[in-house]
Amino acid sequence: MIDLLIVNATVVTVNAKRETVYGGAVAIDGDRIVEVGDSQALEAKYPEVGRKIDATGKAVFPGLINTHNHMFQSLLKGLGDDRVLSDWLVECMFPSAAKISREAVYHGGMVACLDNIHSGTTTILDYMHAQSSPELSDGAIQAFRDCGVRGILGRGFTNVGEQFGTPKALIEEPAAIRKDCLRLLDTYHNTDNGRIRIWLAPAAVWLASKEMLTWSMDTAREYGTGVTVHCSETPFDRMASEQIHGMPDTDALAAYGLMGPDCLLVHCVHLTDRDIRMFKYHDARVSHNPGSNMYLSSGVAPVPRLNEVGVTVGLATDGAASNNCNDMIEMLKLAALMQKVHHQDPTIITAEKVLEMATIDGARAIGLEDDIGSLEAGKKADLFIFDPLAAAKSTPMHNPVSTLVYSGSEQNVETVIVDGRVILDDFRPTFLTDERALLEKAQAYADDLSVAAGTCVNKRRPWKSLAY
Repeated sequence: MIDLLIVNATVVTVNAKRETVYGGAVAIDGDRIVEVGDSQALEAKYPEVGRKIDATGKAVFPGLINTHNHMFQSLLKGLGDDRVLSDWLVECMFPSAAKISREAVYHGGMVACLDNIHSGTTTILDYMHAQSSPELSDGAIQAFRDCGVRGILGRGFTNVGEQFGTPKALIEEPAAIRKDCLRLLDTYHNTDNGRIRIWLAPAAVWLASKEMLTWSMDTAREYGTGVTVHCSETPFDRMASEQIHGMPDTDALAAYGLMGPDCLLVHCVHLTDRDIRMFKYHDARVSHNPGSNMYLSSGVAPVPRLNEVGVTVGLATDGAASNNCNDMIEMLKLAALMQKVHHQDPTIITAEKVLEMATIDGARAIGLEDDIGSLEAGKKADLFIFDPLAAAKSTPMHNPVSTLVYSGSEQNVETVIVDGRVILDDFRPTFLTDERALLEKAQAYADDLSVAAGTCVNKRRPWKSLAY
């Protein structure tokens, strides 16, 4: 007997052969996929199942992997409009991060997890850079646990950068950073059947000293985990790093020994040809955040070039304060269209490639490609069921990948499974009795935070047909 059998589906495996099984089935026992194959054959092979899901007319995809999120920022949606990154940080992000509470982090995290789950996301890397009071990271981890997602908590920190407008409330002493990072690693890393992991996350190269950057990498290697850091999001990042470290952020990461497969570099919009060669040489991993890059007018990351030379690129939403959602299906479409219009070449990137970026490439970017990112025997049972007939937008479905990327939305995600456990069933989260009540509570925390941070004025701004 097995626990779960999904039958009569179009199964998009994203396996090494990139096979799509029409009239397919996925057999799950415990937290693992037992077999993927023909529906009639697997129904005959597994006559006794704990639950059978008939997915006729529907598609099954590997769970999407959000390689960069700031979950607490779900409370800040709409407060940072019409700003470049440096102004957005000083006027929206820093004031909010300096005033947020553990309870607010939790409720922002729950909103972010729900948004991710409704869009077929099963793994989230939360870059928790706000550390203005003790144990804020624990609030995000509790949200991971309550929702049942696969969650990586990147313990962010800032220990330099006051000259660039970083408030003192966000700047920590190295000893305090080390103590809390080790506490989180010793308490949570590889808990919950391995679903919860802890990474180290310097807020940016220009917000961390050489001492703390190298300590992060050394500690990550000691614990067998990873490091993630914002890198070359804008020309400002490179300039600020030159002031702090005497070199651009990409060079500093290479010089200090961070650049490599266990360090995920976020954004990487403003790269030189030399940077790209260096990324390839060191086997660097990149997280691409198209929605945020457009919202903040940061630029267009050279994703086709990175893909061409063989650099692993995952996909992400970034935080909802610089995107206004955590919808990974939306990011699929943005990632494709952004490159097509920028290069004026419809062939520069395909729907299949952006799906790879959100699944198997994302898994490789976080070092979990042996466990997640594709649907095949032996891998974790992390997947979602997509119903094209749940919305007019996605009807009809001729090609499941094209429909997901260009016509899909959260309306289509019927079922989400993580570690073999159904966490979204018939479009409703199984871990909540009243989703609306939770969202109402999150709205209250968001309102209180905007008043405390002084960003509430942005909620009542005058109508602006033009931003100037």
